[in-house]
Amino acid sequence: MKRTALCCLISGILGGLLALALSRGSSMEQISAAQEPAAEPVRAGSGGGPVIDLPLPPSDPRAVPPAAIIVGSPNPLEAAEYTTEERVNIWVYEQVNRSVVNITTKGFQGERFLLIEVPSEGEGSGMVLDRQGHILTNFHVVDGARQIQVALFDGNTYDARLIGQDPATDVAVLKIDAPPTSLFPVVFGNSTQLRVGQRVFAIGNPFGLERTLTTGIIASLNRSLPSRRPGRSLKSIIQIDAAINPGNSGGPLLDGHARMIGMNTAIASKTGESVGVGFAIPVGTIARIVPQLIHEGRVRRPEAGIVRVYQTDQGLLVATLAPSGPAERAGLQGPKVVRQQKRQGPFVYEYKTVDRSAADLIVGVDGKPVKTADDFLDAIESRRPGEQATISVIRGGQQRQIPLLLEAGD
Repeated sequence: MKRTALCCLISGILGGLLALALSRGSSMEQISAAQEPAAEPVRAGSGGGPVIDLPLPPSDPRAVPPAAIIVGSPNPLEAAEYTTEERVNIWVYEQVNRSVVNITTKGFQGERFLLIEVPSEGEGSGMVLDRQGHILTNFHVVDGARQIQVALFDGNTYDARLIGQDPATDVAVLKIDAPPTSLFPVVFGNSTQLRVGQRVFAIGNPFGLERTLTTGIIASLNRSLPSRRPGRSLKSIIQIDAAINPGNSGGPLLDGHARMIGMNTAIASKTGESVGVGFAIPVGTIARIVPQLIHEGRVRRPEAGIVRVYQTDQGLLVATLAPSGPAERAGLQGPKVVRQQKRQGPFVYEYKTVDRSAADLIVGVDGKPVKTADDFLDAIESRRPGEQATISVIRGGQQRQIPLLLEAGD
C-alpha cells in the first residue's frame, strides 16, 4: 500500500515537471516570434517586392521609378539580371534621355576665297528647358552658325533660332516650335552640395551617336577654364572622369536622382578625344543667367568702369579707367601721364612718361579682400546694375573707401 502511494506521488511530480517544461517552451516560442522583425511593407505597384527609394524633386512629374529598379521581384530573371548599380543607371537614363537633343549646325569657314564660301558643319548636344521649346546648350556649339537644327528623341527635327547667348560663361539658349507633348524638360538640381567621389551620369551625342550614356565620378571641384571673354575665366567648374567626346558639349551632367547638376562643356585632351578628364558648368551658374537670356537675349552684368589692372602681390594696380565711366566718376585714379621736355642743342623734344605710383591699388570690395582680377570681377558681378559697391584702395600709403555706383554692361 505504501509502495503504491509512493509510485503515485513520483508519477504526479514527474507529470507536473513535464507540463511546466512544455508550458515554458511554448512561451519562449511566442516571445521569439514577437521579437522577429515584421516583414517590410510592399509599396503599391512594386510588383510584390520592396523598391529602391530614389527621392526626386517635388516638381519632377516623373516620380515613379520604372520596373527596372525593383528589388526582390517575383521574376527571378529580373532579380538576377541587373545589379543595384545597374538598376540606378537604367533608371537615370530612362528618366532623362528624352530631354536630350542633338544639335547640328551649318556655317562657313574663313573668308570668301574667289567668291566661293567653304561650308562647315558642326554637331553638339542640348537639353529641353521647358514645354515652350527653349533649348539649353553651349555657346561654342552654335557660335557662327547660320543654320541650326534640333533633333528630338522621337526623331523629329526642327529649325532653331538663337534667342540668347553669353560667351563669358559659354551658355546659349535656342528656341524651336515643337509640340509641347514632344518636349520633356530636364529637372534642375543643386550644385552647391557636390562632393568629390560622387557618382555622376552624362548623356550626349558623342561623334553624332545620339543620347549616349556615360558614367563616372566627380574628380574635382572649383576648377577654372579660360573664358571667351578677355580677362575672364570660367570658375567653379566641375571636373569629371566620365567619358566626354566631341558632340557631348551642351549635354546634361546628372546626379543619381536624375537631376541636372551641370552642363558638359570641355575636355582636356591632346588628341581631341576623351582621356578621362572632362569639365562641366555648374547648374548654379546656368540657373542664374538662363532667365536673362530668355527674356533679354544677353546677360546684363554690373560694370565698374575699370578696363585693366596690374596684378601685384599687394593688390590690383589700376592701369586703365573707362573715360567718364563709373570708376572715374567715383574718383578712382589710374596712372598719371607726365609730359617732359628735353633739349638737345637747338632742338627741344617733348616726351611722355607714365607715373604708375599715382594709381590706386585695389585691395578689397565691400570689405572682402581681392587678390586677382577674377576675385574683383566676382565681387562686382555678385551685385546688380544700379547698386553701390565700396572699393578699398591704397593711395599715398593710406587706405581709403570709395563708393562706386555700378552701371549695366555686357
